[in-house]
Amino acid sequence: MIMKYLVTGGCGFLGANLSAEVLRRGEELFVLDNLYREGSSANLQWLRGLGKFSFCHADIRSCNDVEKAVREIKPDVIFHLAGQVAMTTSIDDPRKDFEVNVLGGHNVLEAVRKFAPECILTYSSTNKVYGSLEHIDYRETPTRYVAPDYPSGFGESLPLDFQSPYGCSKGAVDQYMLDYHRMFGLRTVVFRHSSIFGGRQFSTYDQGWIGWFVKQALAIKKGELREEFTISGDGKQVRDVLFVGDMVRCYFSAAAHIEKTAGQPFNIGGGVENSLSLLELFAFLEKKLDISMKFRRLPWRTSDQKVFCADTSKARRFFSWEVQTDRFAGVEKMIAWFEEN
Repeated sequence: MIMKYLVTGGCGFLGANLSAEVLRRGEELFVLDNLYREGSSANLQWLRGLGKFSFCHADIRSCNDVEKAVREIKPDVIFHLAGQVAMTTSIDDPRKDFEVNVLGGHNVLEAVRKFAPECILTYSSTNKVYGSLEHIDYRETPTRYVAPDYPSGFGESLPLDFQSPYGCSKGAVDQYMLDYHRMFGLRTVVFRHSSIFGGRQFSTYDQGWIGWFVKQALAIKKGELREEFTISGDGKQVRDVLFVGDMVRCYFSAAAHIEKTAGQPFNIGGGVENSLSLLELFAFLEKKLDISMKFRRLPWRTSDQKVFCADTSKARRFFSWEVQTDRFAGVEKMIAWFEEN
Protein backbone atom coordinates (compact mmCIF):
# COMPACT_ATOMS: atom_id res chain seq x y z
CA MET A 1 0.00 0.00 0.00
CA ILE A 2 1.41 3.39 -1.03
CA MET A 3 1.52 5.89 1.83
CA LYS A 4 0.69 9.57 1.44
CA TYR A 5 3.14 11.98 3.09
CA LEU A 6 2.57 15.72 3.60
CA VAL A 7 5.72 17.67 4.51
CA THR A 8 5.12 21.23 5.71
CA GLY A 9 8.20 23.33 5.14
CA GLY A 10 9.18 20.63 2.68
CA CYS A 11 11.63 22.90 0.82
CA GLY A 12 13.63 23.76 3.93
CA PHE A 13 16.70 21.87 5.08
CA LEU A 14 15.01 19.13 7.10
CA GLY A 15 11.93 19.11 4.92
CA ALA A 16 13.83 18.67 1.66
CA ASN A 17 15.81 15.74 3.04
CA LEU A 18 12.68 14.05 4.38
CA SER A 19 10.84 14.71 1.11
CA ALA A 20 13.70 13.17 -0.84
CA GLU A 21 13.44 10.03 1.30
CA VAL A 22 9.70 9.80 0.64
CA LEU A 23 10.43 9.87 -3.10
CA ARG A 24 13.22 7.33 -2.71
CA ARG A 25 10.79 4.97 -0.99
CA GLY A 26 8.29 5.30 -3.82
CA GLU A 27 5.59 6.82 -1.62
CA GLU A 28 3.24 9.67 -2.57
CA LEU A 29 4.63 13.09 -1.62
CA PHE A 30 2.90 16.40 -1.02
CA VAL A 31 5.03 19.44 -0.14
CA LEU A 32 3.66 22.64 1.41
CA ASP A 33 6.02 25.62 1.56
CA ASN A 34 5.91 29.41 1.09
CA LEU A 35 9.50 29.46 -0.27
CA TYR A 36 10.41 32.26 2.15
CA ARG A 37 13.72 30.97 3.46
CA GLU A 38 17.01 31.29 1.64
CA GLY A 39 17.66 28.18 -0.42
CA SER A 40 14.06 26.94 -0.45
CA SER A 41 13.54 27.61 -4.17
CA ALA A 42 16.79 25.78 -4.93
CA ASN A 43 15.65 22.84 -2.81
CA LEU A 44 12.32 22.76 -4.67
CA GLN A 45 14.14 22.50 -7.99
CA TRP A 46 16.40 19.79 -6.55
CA LEU A 47 13.38 17.76 -5.40
CA ARG A 48 11.74 18.10 -8.81
CA GLY A 49 14.80 16.44 -10.26
CA LEU A 50 14.30 13.43 -8.00
CA GLY A 51 10.74 12.48 -8.88
CA LYS A 52 7.11 13.50 -9.22
CA PHE A 53 5.23 15.07 -6.32
CA SER A 54 2.58 17.68 -5.62
CA PHE A 55 3.71 21.12 -4.50
CA CYS A 56 1.45 23.59 -2.71
CA HIS A 57 2.78 27.15 -2.50
CA ALA A 58 1.07 28.15 0.73
CA ASP A 59 1.66 29.78 4.09
CA ILE A 60 1.34 27.77 7.29
CA ARG A 61 -0.24 30.83 8.94
CA SER A 62 -3.29 30.50 6.67
CA CYS A 63 -5.89 28.28 8.29
CA ASN A 64 -7.69 27.95 4.93
CA ASP A 65 -4.51 26.85 3.13
CA VAL A 66 -3.66 24.23 5.73
CA GLU A 67 -7.20 22.88 6.07
CA LYS A 68 -7.61 22.65 2.30
CA ALA A 69 -4.39 20.66 1.98
CA VAL A 70 -5.17 18.21 4.78
CA ARG A 71 -8.84 17.83 3.76
CA GLU A 72 -8.01 17.07 0.13
CA ILE A 73 -4.89 14.95 0.67
CA LYS A 74 -5.95 13.06 3.81
CA PRO A 75 -2.32 12.14 4.43
CA ASP A 76 -1.17 9.06 6.30
CA VAL A 77 1.84 10.93 7.70
CA ILE A 78 2.57 14.62 8.21
CA PHE A 79 6.07 15.83 8.97
CA HIS A 80 5.41 19.32 10.34
CA LEU A 81 8.60 21.31 9.77
CA ALA A 82 7.33 24.71 8.63
CA GLY A 83 8.39 27.31 11.15
CA GLN A 84 10.43 30.29 12.21
CA VAL A 85 13.72 28.70 13.24
CA ALA A 86 16.04 31.44 14.52
CA MET A 87 16.29 32.72 18.08
CA THR A 88 17.58 36.12 16.88
CA THR A 89 14.65 36.57 14.47
CA SER A 90 12.18 35.81 17.25
CA ILE A 91 13.64 38.63 19.33
CA ASP A 92 13.61 41.06 16.40
CA ASP A 93 10.02 40.19 15.40
CA PRO A 94 8.24 38.24 18.16
CA ARG A 95 4.81 38.70 16.56
CA LYS A 96 5.88 36.99 13.35
CA ASP A 97 7.56 34.24 15.38
CA PHE A 98 4.26 33.65 17.20
CA GLU A 99 2.18 33.63 14.04
CA VAL A 100 4.41 31.24 12.13
CA ASN A 101 5.14 28.81 14.96
CA VAL A 102 2.13 28.87 17.28
CA LEU A 103 -0.67 29.79 14.90
CA GLY A 104 0.83 27.68 12.14
CA GLY A 105 1.27 24.67 14.40
CA HIS A 106 -2.27 25.00 15.75
CA ASN A 107 -3.60 25.21 12.19
CA VAL A 108 -1.98 21.86 11.45
CA LEU A 109 -3.33 20.24 14.60
CA GLU A 110 -6.88 21.45 14.01
CA ALA A 111 -6.81 20.37 10.38
CA VAL A 112 -5.66 16.90 11.40
CA ARG A 113 -8.26 16.70 14.19
CA LYS A 114 -11.07 17.60 11.80
CA PHE A 115 -10.07 15.92 8.55
CA ALA A 116 -7.39 13.25 9.15
CA PRO A 117 -7.57 12.06 12.78
CA GLU A 118 -5.78 8.77 12.02
CA CYS A 119 -2.79 10.57 10.51
CA ILE A 120 0.66 10.26 12.11
CA LEU A 121 1.89 13.79 12.91
CA THR A 122 5.49 14.52 13.90
CA TYR A 123 6.67 17.91 15.09
CA SER A 124 10.14 19.42 14.93
CA SER A 125 10.63 21.02 18.36
CA THR A 126 13.87 22.23 19.93
CA ASN A 127 16.15 21.90 22.93
CA LYS A 128 15.32 25.56 23.62
CA VAL A 129 12.17 24.38 25.43
CA TYR A 130 14.54 23.68 28.35
CA GLY A 131 15.66 27.30 28.59
CA SER A 132 19.19 28.55 29.15
CA LEU A 133 20.02 25.78 31.68
CA GLU A 134 21.72 28.31 33.94
CA HIS A 135 20.97 26.15 36.98
CA ILE A 136 23.27 23.37 35.74
CA ASP A 137 26.76 23.06 37.23
CA TYR A 138 29.43 23.40 34.54
CA ARG A 139 33.14 22.74 34.41
CA GLU A 140 35.31 24.73 32.01
CA THR A 141 38.12 23.06 30.06
CA PRO A 142 40.51 24.66 27.54
CA THR A 143 38.12 23.94 24.64
CA ARG A 144 34.63 23.42 26.06
CA TYR A 145 32.15 23.48 28.92
CA VAL A 146 31.19 20.18 30.51
CA ALA A 147 28.11 19.29 32.58
CA PRO A 148 29.61 16.63 34.90
CA ASP A 149 26.27 15.75 36.52
CA TYR A 150 24.90 14.68 33.11
CA PRO A 151 27.51 12.32 31.63
CA SER A 152 24.96 10.79 29.25
CA GLY A 153 23.38 14.09 28.25
CA PHE A 154 20.03 15.66 29.07
CA GLY A 155 16.90 13.51 29.07
CA GLU A 156 13.25 14.38 28.60
CA SER A 157 12.72 14.65 32.37
CA LEU A 158 14.64 17.94 32.37
CA PRO A 159 12.20 20.68 33.50
CA LEU A 160 10.69 22.77 30.72
CA ASP A 161 11.62 26.45 30.91
CA PHE A 162 10.47 28.51 27.93
CA GLN A 163 12.74 31.51 27.40
CA SER A 164 12.83 33.96 24.49
CA PRO A 165 9.96 34.32 22.02
CA TYR A 166 11.41 31.39 20.06
CA GLY A 167 11.48 29.12 23.12
CA CYS A 168 7.92 30.12 23.96
CA SER A 169 6.54 29.61 20.46
CA LYS A 170 8.24 26.27 19.85
CA GLY A 171 7.45 25.14 23.38
CA ALA A 172 3.78 26.05 23.06
CA VAL A 173 3.35 23.85 19.99
CA ASP A 174 5.47 21.13 21.61
CA GLN A 175 2.90 21.02 24.43
CA TYR A 176 -0.10 21.38 22.12
CA MET A 177 1.11 18.34 20.17
CA LEU A 178 1.32 16.23 23.31
CA ASP A 179 -2.02 17.50 24.62
CA TYR A 180 -3.87 16.80 21.37
CA HIS A 181 -2.82 13.19 21.85
CA ARG A 182 -4.20 13.20 25.38
CA MET A 183 -7.41 15.10 24.63
CA PHE A 184 -8.26 13.98 21.10
CA GLY A 185 -6.25 10.82 20.55
CA LEU A 186 -4.15 12.25 17.72
CA ARG A 187 -1.03 10.24 16.90
CA THR A 188 1.50 13.00 17.52
CA VAL A 189 5.25 12.67 18.13
CA VAL A 190 7.55 15.49 19.31
CA PHE A 191 11.26 15.67 18.52
CA ARG A 192 13.27 18.12 20.64
CA HIS A 193 16.23 18.65 18.37
CA SER A 194 19.75 19.72 19.10
CA SER A 195 21.99 20.78 16.16
CA ILE A 196 21.29 19.10 12.81
CA PHE A 197 23.46 19.68 9.77
CA GLY A 198 24.12 18.33 6.31
CA GLY A 199 23.36 18.72 2.62
CA ARG A 200 20.62 21.08 1.40
CA GLN A 201 21.21 23.35 4.42
CA PHE A 202 21.67 26.94 3.28
CA SER A 203 23.06 28.13 6.59
CA THR A 204 22.88 31.74 7.72
CA TYR A 205 24.56 33.72 10.48
CA ASP A 206 21.78 33.01 12.96
CA GLN A 207 20.75 29.48 11.99
CA GLY A 208 22.74 26.36 11.13
CA TRP A 209 26.01 27.05 12.90
CA ILE A 210 28.07 24.15 11.56
CA GLY A 211 27.16 24.98 7.98
CA TRP A 212 27.81 28.66 8.58
CA PHE A 213 31.31 28.12 9.93
CA VAL A 214 32.13 25.58 7.23
CA LYS A 215 31.22 28.31 4.74
CA GLN A 216 33.57 30.73 6.52
CA ALA A 217 36.36 28.16 6.47
CA LEU A 218 35.95 27.49 2.74
CA ALA A 219 35.90 31.23 2.05
CA ILE A 220 39.19 31.55 3.93
CA LYS A 221 40.60 28.61 1.95
CA LYS A 222 39.68 30.32 -1.33
CA GLY A 223 41.01 33.68 -0.22
CA GLU A 224 37.54 35.21 -0.30
CA LEU A 225 37.44 36.06 3.41
CA ARG A 226 40.41 38.06 4.66
CA GLU A 227 38.76 39.72 7.65
CA GLU A 228 38.01 38.17 11.00
CA PHE A 229 34.58 36.58 11.30
CA THR A 230 32.59 36.83 14.52
CA ILE A 231 31.24 34.41 17.09
CA SER A 232 28.91 34.99 20.03
CA GLY A 233 30.28 33.97 23.41
CA ASP A 234 33.69 32.49 24.10
CA GLY A 235 33.52 29.56 21.68
CA LYS A 236 33.42 26.91 24.39
CA GLN A 237 29.65 26.38 24.20
CA VAL A 238 28.82 22.79 23.26
CA ARG A 239 26.11 21.11 21.19
CA ASP A 240 25.71 17.51 20.17
CA VAL A 241 25.54 17.43 16.39
CA LEU A 242 23.44 15.12 14.23
CA PHE A 243 24.00 14.48 10.54
CA VAL A 244 20.84 14.81 8.49
CA GLY A 245 20.81 11.20 7.31
CA ASP A 246 20.45 10.06 10.92
CA MET A 247 17.62 12.56 11.41
CA VAL A 248 15.75 11.13 8.41
CA ARG A 249 16.01 7.61 9.83
CA CYS A 250 14.72 8.93 13.15
CA TYR A 251 11.52 10.34 11.64
CA PHE A 252 10.65 7.29 9.59
CA SER A 253 11.47 4.86 12.39
CA ALA A 254 9.35 6.77 14.91
CA ALA A 255 6.43 6.76 12.47
CA ALA A 256 6.84 3.02 11.89
CA HIS A 257 6.59 2.44 15.68
CA ILE A 258 3.68 4.84 16.26
CA GLU A 259 1.97 2.44 18.67
CA LYS A 260 4.85 3.20 21.07
CA THR A 261 5.81 6.75 20.07
CA ALA A 262 2.40 8.45 19.92
CA GLY A 263 2.07 11.20 22.51
CA GLN A 264 5.76 11.09 23.41
CA PRO A 265 8.56 13.70 23.34
CA PHE A 266 12.08 12.63 22.38
CA ASN A 267 15.38 14.47 22.77
CA ILE A 268 17.13 13.96 19.45
CA GLY A 269 20.77 14.81 18.77
CA GLY A 270 24.14 13.23 18.23
CA GLY A 271 24.64 12.46 21.91
CA VAL A 272 27.61 13.31 24.13
CA GLU A 273 30.00 11.27 22.00
CA ASN A 274 29.10 13.41 18.97
CA SER A 275 29.33 16.81 20.63
CA LEU A 276 31.41 19.78 19.53
CA SER A 277 32.26 23.22 20.81
CA LEU A 278 32.89 26.05 18.37
CA LEU A 279 36.60 25.94 19.22
CA GLU A 280 36.76 22.20 18.56
CA LEU A 281 35.00 22.62 15.21
CA PHE A 282 37.43 25.39 14.25
CA ALA A 283 40.42 23.20 15.18
CA PHE A 284 39.12 20.39 12.97
CA LEU A 285 38.47 22.73 10.03
CA GLU A 286 41.91 24.32 10.36
CA LYS A 287 43.61 20.94 10.20
CA LYS A 288 41.34 19.55 7.48
CA LEU A 289 41.61 22.58 5.17
CA ASP A 290 45.09 23.78 6.18
CA ILE A 291 43.89 27.25 7.13
CA SER A 292 43.90 29.61 10.09
CA MET A 293 40.46 30.70 11.33
CA LYS A 294 40.70 34.14 12.91
CA PHE A 295 37.62 35.35 14.72
CA ARG A 296 36.41 38.10 16.99
CA ARG A 297 34.23 37.46 20.03
CA LEU A 298 30.88 39.20 20.51
CA PRO A 299 28.72 39.11 23.67
CA TRP A 300 26.81 35.92 24.41
CA ARG A 301 23.44 35.60 22.73
CA THR A 302 20.40 35.98 24.94
CA SER A 303 19.37 32.71 26.63
CA ASP A 304 22.21 30.75 25.02
CA GLN A 305 23.01 27.38 26.55
CA LYS A 306 26.59 26.64 27.56
CA VAL A 307 25.97 22.94 26.96
CA PHE A 308 23.24 20.89 25.39
CA CYS A 309 23.78 17.23 24.61
CA ALA A 310 20.75 15.01 24.18
CA ASP A 311 20.40 11.76 26.05
CA THR A 312 18.88 9.72 23.22
CA SER A 313 18.29 6.53 25.21
CA LYS A 314 14.50 6.98 25.14
CA ALA A 315 14.50 7.01 21.33
CA ARG A 316 16.63 3.86 21.39
CA ARG A 317 14.16 2.13 23.73
CA PHE A 318 10.99 3.21 21.95
CA PHE A 319 11.93 2.83 18.29
CA SER A 320 15.45 1.38 18.13
CA TRP A 321 17.07 4.53 16.74
CA GLU A 322 20.80 5.17 17.14
CA VAL A 323 23.26 7.60 15.62
CA GLN A 324 25.34 6.13 12.80
CA THR A 325 27.32 9.08 11.42
CA ASP A 326 30.32 10.30 13.40
CA ARG A 327 30.51 14.07 13.96
CA PHE A 328 33.71 14.58 11.96
CA ALA A 329 32.59 12.28 9.14
CA GLY A 330 29.46 14.42 8.97
CA VAL A 331 31.46 17.65 8.83
CA GLU A 332 33.54 16.20 5.99
CA LYS A 333 30.33 15.42 4.09
CA MET A 334 29.15 18.97 4.74
CA ILE A 335 32.40 20.36 3.32
CA ALA A 336 31.98 18.20 0.22
CA TRP A 337 28.38 19.39 -0.28
CA PHE A 338 29.38 23.05 -0.08
CA GLU A 339 32.22 22.50 -2.52
CA GLU A 340 29.83 20.85 -4.98
CA ASN A 341 27.14 23.50 -4.60
